[in-house]
Amino acid sequence: MALEQKLRLQLSQRLVMTPSLQQAIKLLQMTRMELENVLTQELVENPVLEETEETPEEEEERPREEAATPADGELDHEQTQKDVDLEAYFQDDWEGTGLSYRQQSEDRELPPLENTLTRDPDLYDHLLWQLQMAEVPARRREIAELAIGNLDPDGFLMASVEELQAMGGEAEEGPYGSEEVEEALELVRSFDPPGVACWTLQESLLRQLDARGEPADSLARRVLAESWEAFLRRQYPAIAKALGVGLPELEPVIETIRGLELRPGRRFGSDRTHYVEPDVAVIKVSDEYVIQLNDDGLPRLRVSRSYRRMLAQMRHEGGHAEAQQFIKDKMRSALWLIKSLDQRQRTIYKVAESIVRQQREFLDHGLDYLRPMVLRDVAEDIGMHESTVSRVVSNKYIHTPRGLFPMKFFFHSGIDRDYGEDISSLTVKRRISQLIAQEDTRHPLSDSELMRVLNREGIHIARRTVAKYRDELNIPSSTDRKQIF
Repeated sequence: MALEQKLRLQLSQRLVMTPSLQQAIKLLQMTRMELENVLTQELVENPVLEETEETPEEEEERPREEAATPADGELDHEQTQKDVDLEAYFQDDWEGTGLSYRQQSEDRELPPLENTLTRDPDLYDHLLWQLQMAEVPARRREIAELAIGNLDPDGFLMASVEELQAMGGEAEEGPYGSEEVEEALELVRSFDPPGVACWTLQESLLRQLDARGEPADSLARRVLAESWEAFLRRQYPAIAKALGVGLPELEPVIETIRGLELRPGRRFGSDRTHYVEPDVAVIKVSDEYVIQLNDDGLPRLRVSRSYRRMLAQMRHEGGHAEAQQFIKDKMRSALWLIKSLDQRQRTIYKVAESIVRQQREFLDHGLDYLRPMVLRDVAEDIGMHESTVSRVVSNKYIHTPRGLFPMKFFFHSGIDRDYGEDISSLTVKRRISQLIAQEDTRHPLSDSELMRVLNREGIHIARRTVAKYRDELNIPSSTDRKQIF
């Protein structure tokens, strides 16, 4: 079998991810704070780039003779901007290119930079600080620190006494004794928050009652200590009978227990308030909504006139090839940055304008009129690709007369109904909350009953969808919502 060489011509189109293209994409999906940091860094690194207080209109009014006239062979700014069509950058899908940039930039959405600058003290830090302030022997402090390190985020102890003893097998003064471990645990349980470092919820609630100064023979302690299983099943008549009290006398006790913390370490969790600044503001003027981009704090950039004149002079005199190439490269980088920044602002404006246009009834009347919308709706409206819209709405906020919302808030699937257009899933969640708020607490509505009510209102929804929405709203099941008082 003979081998032979052949030449074959094949025409194909392929997108090349140039550094300028990557910069344009990165700028589009940045938050305001991240963008401000990038622009500040560019001003430091690129000497050709400078900040100006003038608006683009004021710059255009300057006499033309202030700008140097490009000589033959000099950097042509207009041609530089036309080398690659930035509009195409933001419309292409990048699928089928074999590039991994999209997976890195879209599928892994990171939180905004302003929400990751600092870390609040967690439960471990809070307890360790109290331990360091306590005057206790070094050995007990060592055991207590070991116990604190074995707490889960909710504040419950995950290790038994025997396991804590085994962890101290290599201690200098010998293995820990069970009494030493118990003393150290009592020390930790005396710290704030009350109820921490317990093995069970029952023990934690009893400790919280102790912290409130409840007497040892109080009715609340008797309910938790003597009728714990019946309390979990909400069998209040059985509890009243077992403790020899009436239901009216038991009612305030149950309310006291309900006011205790089920997760002692909750307030030291990772969830914290995030302060955001809107990227877009929607203001109602007369009967129209006006869109304003928030560019406060963002520097206005331009290419330095001094370097333009310097480059023209070098070209006229000849020589200085390396310096000319350096200035040209920096000018090209500055032009790309300014062009990409302008394209970013115009794209955000287009997306915000489309959202306002399609959600006009929501802005006029409220959440009940929020219409279902997906990325494709906006993409088709403004003539761009869904990937562009996805980058625009990522980690960005819009301030409207109805409040401050993430731009992704307006994109939700729709649910069929018998009359009119499809209804937004957010509107359905709101209706579920209203039905539960109006229910009889002695006979709460089950998920099946909620489904039947919504079906009667013309909303086609399954029971499992009702249960999913109820869980997303952090509303307990009908069994947990049931009250007898």
